[in-house]
Formats: sequence, structure tokens, C-alpha cells
Amino acid sequence: MAGLSLQCAACKAQFRSVEEAQEHAELTKHADFQESTEPVLNLVCVTCGKPCRTQTEKDLHTKRTLHTEFSDKTAEAAKPIVLESPNVGASTSGNVSEANPARNEWIVAEMVQPEVNKELLAELESMGFATPRATRALHFTGASDIETAVSWIVDHEDDPDIDEMPLVAAETANTAMQPLLTPEEAKIKAHELRERARKKKQEEESRMEREREKERIRIGKELQEARRKEEQQERERLMIFRKAEKDEERRAREKIRQKLEEDKAERRRKLGLPPEDPKPADSSPAPAPAPEEEKKPFLPIRPASKAEQMRECLRSLKQAHKEEDANVKRAFQTLLTYIGNVVRAPDEEKFRKIRLTNPSFQERVGRFKGGEHLLELCGFEKDAGGEFLIIPREKVDNILLQTASKELNSAIVNPFFGIL
Repeated sequence: MAGLSLQCAACKAQFRSVEEAQEHAELTKHADFQESTEPVLNLVCVTCGKPCRTQTEKDLHTKRTLHTEFSDKTAEAAKPIVLESPNVGASTSGNVSEANPARNEWIVAEMVQPEVNKELLAELESMGFATPRATRALHFTGASDIETAVSWIVDHEDDPDIDEMPLVAAETANTAMQPLLTPEEAKIKAHELRERARKKKQEEESRMEREREKERIRIGKELQEARRKEEQQERERLMIFRKAEKDEERRAREKIRQKLEEDKAERRRKLGLPPEDPKPADSSPAPAPAPEEEKKPFLPIRPASKAEQMRECLRSLKQAHKEEDANVKRAFQTLLTYIGNVVRAPDEEKFRKIRLTNPSFQERVGRFKGGEHLLELCGFEKDAGGEFLIIPREKVDNILLQTASKELNSAIVNPFFGIL
């Protein structure tokens, strides 16, 4: 099988052609190259299109540009290595260092590095540009001046072969010499290029920051809208709940009134009295009463009546322990914590279950008369063994618990609570 690359026996670097191997040999003095069936790695950045020939080069590109997606085109770029020149029919061996010297001289004579202005090349290298980049810039710009070469490098920095040494035919390798920039001009130009790169980076960062800010604003608006809808739904549910309670209270009063009327009629029957005539004895028509606006009796709903019971429970607790004002306040804060946990996470069983024998509970709440009673008003119930106070999930009433929280807050912040 024909080799797909040349591998340096000393440093294990891989090359696609004899020319690349010769350049490596001239730079490193490594002379032993082996033909390899493993192709040269070719990872192309999906974002900017820059090719990376090694994993190290890929990691450096990712670190510099934050581009993480690469397309593996190694198989597409893999081509058999040509170790023979067109005019030489001799077979080639797997070791390039043992190839025919005449053949190698013919290749060098045919394809060589272009001749560029050495002083201009040294100036570009002193500015931090790699030798292949500087050589390509001077060759393709005609080696006119430093400024033109630097501009060419900036414009072509994303070219796939920017870091490959250019090769030209020997007869076209000569390049005219052009005047140089002074050291001061070279420093100024390098500073301008760095400033241009810095400004470009700042503009990109500003753009990304604006995009992030827009995204934060959008998410904030969505959260506000979701919160508003949730509050609206809670208010509607509360109104329906209170209306149902009022209707139930009205029906109960009506049943009681009917029962009283029936009892009254039964007593009159047992005493031998005639049934009570709802009409007046005087047959003369009574004057029609002035129309009155129907007065609806005030029917307290369950949260209001519970609130009175809770307030009285807290008042009794504080009056019974006047000499322990700090401990009573701590007991109120502990009860507020228990209730707040159930409101925030009603599905968490650990918040709906309190061990009565817990030393901390006894120290903070249990030893005060009325502490357990307040929890029972909130819906907590003792289990069969009397060891726990438990509020079942289906009996969690957020309205009732919020009412208890308000009463506890009032008892904590009002210095005159339970005194007047």
C-alpha cells in the first residue's frame, strides 16, 4: 500500500510531501524519514474554516478563538506520497534519507523557496510573525514594503495554507528588493495592528454583552408575566372559595330558621293552640311598606373566624408568659418558620410532620401553653400514637396558613400585642 505521509523518525512529525520533509530537515537537521500509511491529520474549524494538522494546533486554536467544533477531513485530504520525480524511473524505498541524491537535487532545483528581501523578512520576524507567513507575504505582495506585507498577513490569516512555506519554480524565484521601514516605523505599524486587533475584540465583546443583556431582559419579562398570571389565578381561586363559603353559610342559616319554625309550630300544637297566622288580625289592608334595600347579614368566612381564634391563642400564650418575652418571641418565630415551610413546599412531607418529643421543638414551642393549639388551628393533627403533629397534603389550606403567618407577624412586630 502506498504511503500517505512521511514521518520524521526523530520527532514523529508527519508531512504530506517531500518538500515539507526537506524544509523540516533544513530547520531541525533531522535526516531520517520513514514512509507511513497513516495520513496527516486534517481538522477544519467549522466556524472559521482554519485547518489544524495536529491535536496541539487544534487545542491552541480553540483556546485562542473559543471555537470547539471541527470537521475531520483527514480522509478527504489524504493522498499517496510521490517520492519519485517525473524523469526518474528508479523505484523508491521507504526511507527518504536513502533516496537517490540526484533525484532530490532535481526536486530542489525545480521547486524552491522564493527569494525575498532578507532584511524585510527579518523585520517581520522581529514583529512576531512566523517565517512561513512573512515569506508568503513578501512573495505575494512583491516585497514592496513592511506595511503592505503586514496588511496582507492580516487579510489572509485565516487561509488554510498561511503557515506553509511557499514554493516556486527555480527560474521564477528571484524577487526585486524594495526599501525597508525604519525600526521606529515598524514599531508604530506593529502597534497599529495590535490596536486594530484589540478594538475588533472589544467590539465583539460589546456585541456579545448586548446580546446577553437582551436575553436577560427577555427572560425577566417572561418571569414577571408568569408571576402575574399566577397571582391572578390565586386571586380568582380565593374569590371562588369565599363565595362558596358564603353560599354554604347562607344555606345553613336557612335550614336553622326552618327548623326553628317547625319546632315552634310543634310546641303550639302540643299546647292546643291554633297555628300561628302569619297574616294580621285586622282585615283592612295594611299600607304597603316602603321598599327597603335588602340588608345582607355579615357572614364571617372561615379564615376570618380562624384568625380570631389564632389571635386569641397567641394573646393568651403571651399573657401567660409575660416574664419570658424573648422566649415567647422566639416561639412565635419558630411557629412562623413551620408554617412558612409548608406554604413554600406543601409536597415535602418533612415540612408537614413535626415530632412532639423533639428537644428543640419542646424548648422553643412545646413547653408553652397554646403552641400546639395554634398548629392544630392551622390544620395539624396528632397521629394515632400522639408522637407527631401531621398535616395531610389534601388538608393544606394556603389561605388559612397565610392568615396564621399574618397573625404571627403582627404578634412579633407589635410591642403592645397581648398587653392592651
